[in-house]
Amino acid sequence: MTQDLTALSSTRDRNLADLLRSGPVVPVITLERVEDAVPLARALVAGGLKLLEITLRTPAAADCAAAIIGEVPEAIVGIGTVLTPKDLERAQALGARYALSPGATPDLLAAASRSEMPFIPGIATASELMAALAHGFHTVKFFPAVPAGGIPALKALAGPFPQARFCPTGGIDEKNAGEWLALPHVVAVGGSWVCQPSDIRAQAWDAITAKAKRAVMAASGG
Repeated sequence: MTQDLTALSSTRDRNLADLLRSGPVVPVITLERVEDAVPLARALVAGGLKLLEITLRTPAAADCAAAIIGEVPEAIVGIGTVLTPKDLERAQALGARYALSPGATPDLLAAASRSEMPFIPGIATASELMAALAHGFHTVKFFPAVPAGGIPALKALAGPFPQARFCPTGGIDEKNAGEWLALPHVVAVGGSWVCQPSDIRAQAWDAITAKAKRAVMAASGG
């Protein structure tokens, strides 16, 4: 059984690494209306951001994710705000490519460790990172990144855990994304600045595409 879980972990790590190469900036998306899902995804993809996180924070979230998966094949859809094993099952049933959580309970880590789906558990402390690593998850979401201590805290965490890779999220924006991405142990950053709920409600797709392009430039040091 241990060998099986180790093999699963290796496969997940490889698949997740492949996904993260698609883009170092992951828009964290909260959608209230299904009709906004596809045009938003197309706007982000047009701006160069293909790796998306659809959060399970609204009643429409699952239908929005399904619409994007079905109609925007260029988008790589992940499900965020995964809080329970049942949420993880929902993400898999929707056809999501990966899943993320803001934190991680023992039950969620155990369920995710038995799954083939790439999963990025949320951590904010050394103990939480140790639990994630013990379950075979070497890439984690540092959340909430800025309130949890920012770059100094992440550097401190990375010291004793050189095998860990981080996707910081929370308080990251166009101005500081490049600074985070310059850290050697950071593989991506997440943030909602690219697609603010107010822009989505206004259907400001051109503005969102422009923000996505600037995010790509910021990530590349431009």
